Parts: sequence; C-alpha cells; structure tokens
Amino acid sequence: MATETTTPRASSGQEKSDRYIEGIGMRKTAVARVRITPSSKNTYVVNEKTLQEYFPTTELQKIIEDVLLPENIPTFSVSIRVNGGGVHSQAESVQLGIARALLKDDEGRRKDLKKAGYLKRDPRAKERKKPGLKKARKAAQWSKR
Repeated sequence: MATETTTPRASSGQEKSDRYIEGIGMRKTAVARVRITPSSKNTYVVNEKTLQEYFPTTELQKIIEDVLLPENIPTFSVSIRVNGGGVHSQAESVQLGIARALLKDDEGRRKDLKKAGYLKRDPRAKERKKPGLKKARKAAQWSKR
C-alpha cells in the first residue's frame, strides 16, 4: 500500500492554487466525489484514469464536459472518484458534482448553472421489492383454474 505525504495548507502560507473545491453528486446508486483545482486547461482524471479511458463513449464524455464549456467559467483540473450504479448514472453524478463545486467556487454562477439544469439532482431510483410480489409491482400470474 502506497503512503501519502500531506502538504501544509494555505494557513501556513501555501498558495491558493494548490487548494481544491469539492462537490458531491449522486444519481440512483452512483456517488461521485469531484475536486476542482484552477488550472491552465481543463483536464479530467476519473478513478486514476483519463476521461476517455473511463467513459469511452462521446455521449458520456459530453455529459461531463458540458458543465465547464461556457465562456464565463475558467479552466480547471478535475479529479473524480466515482463508484456505484451504471456508467450513465456515474456520468450524471459527476456532472452534478462538478456543478456543485463550481457553485462553491463562485456563487454568482448559480443562475447560469440552474438555467442549464446542472444543479438538479435526478431523484428517480429503483423502487423497492414488496413482499408477496415478484418485483416492485409485478405479481404472480393469476390463473382461474
């Protein structure tokens, strides 16, 4: 197991550029912990892989990258830890996590992020199985004889 060295924080005179802003996004059972750090260009690291390696389809990459595309948003280095759910739910949870981190960075972005729909958590999730039924609502087939 690798050991991690910790560096002193801004209270001891370290520059703000080493500080990160964290946002957490959730969708179904997927949970994403997103950390953004100001950078010269947008870079993404998802579970220690590049964005293209972890989310191979352009549709999933677009879901994540669209949050940082508007001109009024500066560039960030994005570090993501995501687990649970399927790949699409993971992508949507990452999107929400990035949006929440951007909001912590600058509260003035709320109007634009909200208008684009990035701050809404999708509440839909799988319904629990009920006793006596095969699934949440599916009952055993009824037979007259």
